Amino acid sequence: MRFIIKSMNAEVPQDYEEVLAFLFAQLPMFSTTGASALHPSLDRIELLCEAMQHPERNFKSVHIAGTNGKGSTSHILAACMQTAGYKTGLYTSPHLVDIRERIRIDGQLIPKEMVLQFVQQYWEAIHRIQPSYFELNVAMAFWAFSELKVDVAIIETGLGGTWDSTNIIIPELSVITNISLDHTHILGDTLAAIAGEKAGIIKEGVPVVIGQRHEETEPVFSKQAILKNAPIVYAASVVDGAIVAEGAQYLEMKLVTHKDAAIMNIKTDLLGAFQLHNIKTSFAAVAVLETLGWKVNAKVFKEAVSRVKELTGLRGRWDIIRQQPLVIADVGHNPDGINQIMRQLQHEEYRERRKHVVVGFVADKDVEAALKQLPTDAEYYFTQAQVPRALAVHLLGDKANHLGLDGTEFATVAEAVAAALAACKASEMVLIMGSFFIVGEALAFLEP
Repeated sequence: MRFIIKSMNAEVPQDYEEVLAFLFAQLPMFSTTGASALHPSLDRIELLCEAMQHPERNFKSVHIAGTNGKGSTSHILAACMQTAGYKTGLYTSPHLVDIRERIRIDGQLIPKEMVLQFVQQYWEAIHRIQPSYFELNVAMAFWAFSELKVDVAIIETGLGGTWDSTNIIIPELSVITNISLDHTHILGDTLAAIAGEKAGIIKEGVPVVIGQRHEETEPVFSKQAILKNAPIVYAASVVDGAIVAEGAQYLEMKLVTHKDAAIMNIKTDLLGAFQLHNIKTSFAAVAVLETLGWKVNAKVFKEAVSRVKELTGLRGRWDIIRQQPLVIADVGHNPDGINQIMRQLQHEEYRERRKHVVVGFVADKDVEAALKQLPTDAEYYFTQAQVPRALAVHLLGDKANHLGLDGTEFATVAEAVAAALAACKASEMVLIMGSFFIVGEALAFLEP
């Protein structure tokens, strides 16, 4: 499949708005078109990086894949590297409001001028190679990290692993957070099949940390690690932990290491019980990085996780946006992610509050499985994001009504959020959920 380069005009973009229009016009783009955007090859990203003199070879990296938790884990590890004094790049996707959220240096968005410079500098190569939107973002991240001379970059995969555009790096460490059923029409309809795609990031001789153990996926990871001579470490063999307290702005837990039975009291600004898994995975990754000579340790880890949001700008994970009334946004969008949100709602602070739920999904998700987990006693504000992949709101409303979920349909996220806020009393709460796109458009409305 060839990609048609589209631009506002035939000339090289001359300002930031023009370059944004150019980038967003590059089709297909998975975030808008879905599976048709996928290209099971690394040829274009390799050609583009070759034209750029291989910027991905100019910095050390940590590569992270997984169904859920890879974004939070990426931010935690970036916070650890920053706290240890390393100049740290962070590449994640998708973004919520600003495309530059994908590429950060020590928690800061890259300047708008760099986005423009990248496209102008490599305009000829872009037209010749015709990379996709995602490939352009990955190449721009590699270029920015090289230009700004980061010591290390934390690189999150977009989808899968084997054919993900980020998979041309040779990292210091690979991390696979967990495996659950998501993108089954692309990655496979069993945990083992999906694990096989994620295991594609395991490189020759490069250690790999596996966040969660599962009987279906463990043989897949073990086989790939053996074939690649890659030391494999399961987080559960390094550390265990439990949550001991939770507040509106913090989470407290105890971790115990298996190596020396040391107990650590951890307090983090990450919210949601599901963050325990990500913190254990990240601690195991830090333990391995320490053995590789990186100046990270338990002390650095404890300090870093106490202010991940401050250090890296993480948003959208049990994100408390307002207190009066309480407004929370979460990007959890597959059945496992929705399950984590529902578990969070069982905490005493939220259990008795009447809930106003703004929700929308993309059409290629298992929407029915997600809806079945939602509480029937909430007031729903069904909506759709302004992307082609969005499930039409009338279809969502029909599916929800058949499952006993009552609510009203709204054409835009902004209208749905405004209606929920208008109906919500101070003692109640608004929950915004269903996809990155729903949360992103809600944030754009609430925080213009």
